[in-house]
Amino acid sequence: MLGFQPDDEQQLIRDTVAEFAREQLRPLAHDADESGLCPPSVVRQAWDLGLVQSTIPEAYGGVGAESSAVTGSLICEELAWGDLALALHILSPQLVTCPVIMLGTPEQKAQILSCYAGPHFTAGTAAVMEPRFDFDLNALTTTAERHHGAFVLNGTKCFVPLAAAATHLLVYARGDKGIAAFLLPQDTPGLSIGEREKNMGLKAVATYELRLDHCRVPASSQLQGDIQPVLNRSRVALSALAVGVARAAYEYAREYAKERTAFGTAIAQKQAIAFMLAEMATEIDAARLLVWEAAWKIDTGGDATREACLAKNYAANMVLTVTDNAVQTLGGHGYIRDHPVELWLRNGRGFATFEGLAII
Repeated sequence: MLGFQPDDEQQLIRDTVAEFAREQLRPLAHDADESGLCPPSVVRQAWDLGLVQSTIPEAYGGVGAESSAVTGSLICEELAWGDLALALHILSPQLVTCPVIMLGTPEQKAQILSCYAGPHFTAGTAAVMEPRFDFDLNALTTTAERHHGAFVLNGTKCFVPLAAAATHLLVYARGDKGIAAFLLPQDTPGLSIGEREKNMGLKAVATYELRLDHCRVPASSQLQGDIQPVLNRSRVALSALAVGVARAAYEYAREYAKERTAFGTAIAQKQAIAFMLAEMATEIDAARLLVWEAAWKIDTGGDATREACLAKNYAANMVLTVTDNAVQTLGGHGYIRDHPVELWLRNGRGFATFEGLAII
């Protein structure tokens, strides 16, 4: 039966990450957005928490803890409450390590995982999205064609986080049997990384366009098995991040409404504001339960494709509504960059199109 109470270990992890988000990420979020830089100091502190290394098997230098989607969703929500862009930067190595742990061959695990189990942050990334208005994950235009015992990759990717600094890139392409994923090192011939993208939100995490021009990779670079469980974990991660952003916006708007007065009364006492805040809280809780249901089904070994898709679609709509309502609650102040709600609205707007930016 699905349970809604984290166990003692999960609660400890959640509290630890929440404290880190409150003490380290939230105070840095505004300046990081303005400068477009993720402070190295906070990356080091996050790495010391062992969020990435914990699920890497001991044989490859990790801690070897059990990989739990529920625990991962709790971590994602708390980090995104602190700041979404910083959270994506911190969690980027999992874009490589999680799929390799799930679908990698013994040779791939030995070659890749130890790179991300050391004492210092190592960037990794995944190339999923494509620069098309009709982008469909199930109809990728990036292709992988077999050629004399190898694969030749052609296509263009966009919104690839930390691509310029990543040690390994996991490229998703359309193969002869559906979606396939290939591990590429930075220096792969035919792989080129463009200039940093200029985005509406997520300004503190560097994203890039990536081009694959007759990029020949050995057959041994392909992950083996069904990619769908990987995609499910990614969608659950994005949904949990959306909940974290929405919760941050709601809590800030709620406290502002309690303190801001109009005609001698706190605006939280006004019916229109009170109803708006109540609806925001309801939508956040509903989205979180969808996330937990999908994560629970993953952890119990079931096919979570339906639940993951429902969670992502609902969370993407919810976070846009909640962050927009937070801006409205603050009135004119909501449009001023001194208040963080405009940042959360810019970040929240992207969830409708985000694919493959995080994984648990």
